[in-house]
Amino acid sequence: MPELPEVETVRRGLAPALEGRRILRAHTRRADLRFPFPDRMAERLSGARVNRLGRRAKYLAADLDTGETLIMHLGMSGRFTLGGEGLASFVHGAGGDPRHDHVLLEIEGGTTVTFNDPRRFGFFQLWPSAGVDTYPAFAALGPEPLANDFSGAALAEAFQGRRTPVKTALLDQRVVAGLGNIYVCEALHRAGISPRRQAASIGTARSERLAEAVRAVIREAIEAGGSSISDFAAADGGLGYFQHRFEVYGREGEACRGCGGAIRRIVQSGRSSFYCGTCQR
Repeated sequence: MPELPEVETVRRGLAPALEGRRILRAHTRRADLRFPFPDRMAERLSGARVNRLGRRAKYLAADLDTGETLIMHLGMSGRFTLGGEGLASFVHGAGGDPRHDHVLLEIEGGTTVTFNDPRRFGFFQLWPSAGVDTYPAFAALGPEPLANDFSGAALAEAFQGRRTPVKTALLDQRVVAGLGNIYVCEALHRAGISPRRQAASIGTARSERLAEAVRAVIREAIEAGGSSISDFAAADGGLGYFQHRFEVYGREGEACRGCGGAIRRIVQSGRSSFYCGTCQR
């Protein structure tokens, strides 16, 4: 599943082709993906102008001049392709077989946007723009890691009374929106905090260190075009490069670059946690 930096990379690549442009015609080639398409989705999108392409956590959100917002999720294998002279593709997951081209948008100016999803875990929804914050998947989301309302103090408050490991707490989208397994592992290492430590035991100083580590990791990952896990590729068709900066993720048994200790792997809530048992406490 793509995490925030990968989705932001896709958003930044798609935005120039979509923002301020009209969807001349929309086509759906099946009735559903993870969920059924909205009623008359192709008809409702045809003729609509995209005012802005935004992102909330791991979702893309296209604000339309019809008063609706098109909410899109890549799922596990979703792939957006921009067609037209000189345009590139955006990939997450293997594939590209045209049999899995499920949504096609013809954009004014000659661009086409195709959504290909072999595993069909992605989805599209339409929601009133005036109340987009009430969309069920958005309503309970915590602050964005690069937003002004995300801070050490916000983390400390969210962690109060939580007896779960801090790693599990950070993956809770109600605490921080958009964080996934890779970047939580990396942020905890930078902050020197063990993923096994109870969230409730994270004091003010550690919370401040952790918030700054989360912000730094996310900024650097976006600048690097994300991490090329499961064949993710950036806007120019090239791979994301943040995986070359991993300090702990996927490095079980290798030496910690900070202290020389061995990187360990444990399983927490069904997810692999990578950490250094020497410098993370």
